[in-house]
Amino acid sequence: MFQFRRPVAALIAAASVASLFGAASADAQTIKAVMHSDVKILDPIWTTAYIQRDFGYMVWDTLFAVDDKLQVKPEMVDKWEVSPDKLTWTFTLRDGLEWTNGQPVTAEDCIASIKRWGAKDSMGQKMMASVAGFEAVDAKTFRMKMKEPYGLVLESLGKPSSNVPFMMPKKTADTDPNTQIKVEDVIGSGPFIFKADEWKPGEKVVFVKNPKYKPRSEPASGLAGGKVVKVDRVEWIAMPDVQTQVAAIENNEIDMIESPGIDLLPLLAKDKNVKLFNANPLGLQYTFRFNSLYKPFDNPKIRHAVMVAFNQEEFLKATIGDPKYYKVCKAPFVCGTPLASDAGMADVLNGDTAKAKELLKEAGYDGTPVVLMQSTDLQVLTNLAPVAKAQLEAAGFKVNMQAMDWQTLVGRRNKKDPPDKGGWNAFLTAWVAADILNPVTAGFFNASCDKAMFGWPCDATIEKMRDAFAHETDPGKQKQIAIDLQKYWVDHPTHINVGQWYQPVALRANIDGMLEAPVPVFWNMTKK
Repeated sequence: MFQFRRPVAALIAAASVASLFGAASADAQTIKAVMHSDVKILDPIWTTAYIQRDFGYMVWDTLFAVDDKLQVKPEMVDKWEVSPDKLTWTFTLRDGLEWTNGQPVTAEDCIASIKRWGAKDSMGQKMMASVAGFEAVDAKTFRMKMKEPYGLVLESLGKPSSNVPFMMPKKTADTDPNTQIKVEDVIGSGPFIFKADEWKPGEKVVFVKNPKYKPRSEPASGLAGGKVVKVDRVEWIAMPDVQTQVAAIENNEIDMIESPGIDLLPLLAKDKNVKLFNANPLGLQYTFRFNSLYKPFDNPKIRHAVMVAFNQEEFLKATIGDPKYYKVCKAPFVCGTPLASDAGMADVLNGDTAKAKELLKEAGYDGTPVVLMQSTDLQVLTNLAPVAKAQLEAAGFKVNMQAMDWQTLVGRRNKKDPPDKGGWNAFLTAWVAADILNPVTAGFFNASCDKAMFGWPCDATIEKMRDAFAHETDPGKQKQIAIDLQKYWVDHPTHINVGQWYQPVALRANIDGMLEAPVPVFWNMTKK
């Protein structure tokens, strides 16, 4: 039986939360939530970090979105058509779409937004490689002309998670995609307004209902349908200590914990005033990311040796602990989904230290230390790096583990500096399953050199297979391409999947209407 003993520190925290963060609002239309991270960056295109993605869904809208079955549905788009030769896509926006500065949303805004997103996002890059150009037909209509038929247009424009093709004003979207947008350029098209004047990094982020937002008429489903806001205000409270979070929700000082500590879930389940909700049934995947630019991970044989050395269950035990909330799963495209497969994975992720040592010797590893970044302020990530360090050292690597908060890591991982001059060799993160269901959506499979995500793998064979998948329309052939890619990737890994896990949300019992979606969203939620 899983037992939990509440420490004295938690009791002290319970008494002090109100003084630190303010008592819960008497206004029943305010939801106070503790998210998985603080917000210090406001640009969901510049980074794939999920807290910026979550911020994006509050402030901006999308042309298309996925429902609770991951089917693509129109959102800002009213109607669209594709020419018989599949080379021209025409999109017309809904009536009444307006930016929070009072200006109408235009076709030019959308074109600029697609271009900026397409320069950064893995799936966007693949689509844009087949795009010949754009044309604004009128204020609400634009065309996307293709060089060749492309099978994932709607899936790309409606992708649910990082990076999301959020629509922004042209002035904002014209910002270099490798430069963060400014706070004054956070001009939204979505259901909430960001209150920049109340933003206090390290303390809180505030959103209010957008009175000018025009939701769709369909019922909300997943990230699609009518984004009807039923509260006046949402506050994201920065509260990194998990025991303090539990004390706060028990005392009715906050209404929601997005990512409650797994070891505290039994305690929360016993509280009649708190309920646990599994908003993302497909779960998440832990991932070890290589920097392929520098020794030792510029050598694919050394990267393969790491995959041989790693044991998934050790990562999962150290971070999640309770098998109810994790799954050992070698399939990189997520167990329980159409492309899930163990093909080529028999000899990896078994914790075979002896074999890994042999492979390192054969690959000529020269003792170059691995600069491993450790995130210390997110409980679901903190223990990953120490496990990786132990397994790497057991295989013969030298490891320099460097601790930092998540937002610092998010900034540093974009640097291409050498590891001994402020750069890095590896870090661990987690992907929502909806992000990694196939070779094109899965950003860490992008091996397009300088265009790839941080880590910058460069592998023409992987890119050829990703291109083939993107242009194939037959599901059976797509699956075979994914299997072939997976078999090649095992020997030339860009990253390593180190386990699948599940994270319920903790809500006060009087909070209803949270949607089942791969992203925590606050429209449709009510507070009784």
